[in-house]
Amino acid sequence: MFDLILSQAVNGLVLGFLYVLIAVGLSVIFGMLGIVNFAHGAFFAIGAYLALMLNRDFGWAAALLAPLFTGLIGMLVEFVLIRRLYGKEPLLGLILTFALALFFEAILRLVFGAAPLPFTPPKFLAGFVEYGPVLITNYRIVVLAVTVFALVAFWSFLEYTPFGRIIRAGSRDAEMVGLLGINLPIVLSSVFGIGCLLAGLAGMLSGPLWTVNPSMAAGAIMPAFVIVTIGGLGSYAGAIIAGVLVGVVTAMTIQFYPDWSSAAMYVLMAVILLVRPRGLFGEKWERFE
Repeated sequence: MFDLILSQAVNGLVLGFLYVLIAVGLSVIFGMLGIVNFAHGAFFAIGAYLALMLNRDFGWAAALLAPLFTGLIGMLVEFVLIRRLYGKEPLLGLILTFALALFFEAILRLVFGAAPLPFTPPKFLAGFVEYGPVLITNYRIVVLAVTVFALVAFWSFLEYTPFGRIIRAGSRDAEMVGLLGINLPIVLSSVFGIGCLLAGLAGMLSGPLWTVNPSMAAGAIMPAFVIVTIGGLGSYAGAIIAGVLVGVVTAMTIQFYPDWSSAAMYVLMAVILLVRPRGLFGEKWERFE
């Protein structure tokens, strides 16, 4: 029993860190732009489909460009639609991004069909590694390493680069950033693009683990919202810890209580919010109080 639990916990870590990638992008967009992006899961699906197409036509090396293209699509969407909502009723953002999510899913169904599409990992990552009771595929190990590296790199970007400091300051008071002479529209567009890039990266990595289908967007957006809620708004460490918790709890529930697997993360969220209403590491942000 212990061996089975340990093996599932390792697989849950992979799932959890993929969720964290999505949730961090969602949190950054909300913190800086004040937009609850219901279309974030659609960018996750777009990243998976772009990687699938590029891999099919040009190989896995080209598929690595899928997150970048996803980020560029996000910047275009922000430029054409999202920026018209800044400073307006928050409900308008909810309606627009929800409509965008439906629109993107319909486009994916129209172009690729509703049937799931297989997406095989690179051949050199075939096989698995056995370490004691833990049995894990080589591809899952690479996914775990890439997600951890991406999260550390993004945290370093936010902490130690001038643009990262602008993002952190703008998440607290975007108007003040604009008054300092910084080109705020470019910053906001870049932030939305970065958030979509992270979602696209998660989609690219998830494609070979799950089948690629238009409805995979819905399977990504809800865990992301749950993780942001559990971790606490504005907490990078909180998002990572919450993602690991959600991933491990989901993996364990699938193994031992499969009928409860879809509800497990919501039960976890409810329990944590009863004890910590702001989440594990939630901060008081005057901007949203």
